Amino acid sequence: MTDTKDEKTGAKKPTRKKTTPKDRAPHETEWELRLYVAGHTSKSIAALNNLRQICEQHLAGKYKIEVVDLLENPQLAKGDEIVALPTLVRRLPEPIRKIIGSLSDTEKVLVGLQLRPREEA
Repeated sequence: MTDTKDEKTGAKKPTRKKTTPKDRAPHETEWELRLYVAGHTSKSIAALNNLRQICEQHLAGKYKIEVVDLLENPQLAKGDEIVALPTLVRRLPEPIRKIIGSLSDTEKVLVGLQLRPREEA
């Protein structure tokens, strides 16, 4: 908070600084994740299950997952420049990040998303 003066009384009054998603710590931001898959293959299912587990453990209640099946909507691959599947795209918080694969290596996913595990008290 910063202090400003009241124009009428001259007294200091506190003001709150507005925060944007970039100002917030990663655990305070709403995360928008998009997982590109090709049908219901074992890799696609594993990637989604691994992603859900990571999100519940590290982003509980602060994330949205959108699954895009490129067998149904191949034109959607162009927007995020998808070249391999499955691919996870972190849309928010910025910057956009991409991770290719089944997301089975939790540590690599956390580093790739620039997300750190919460410290246990």
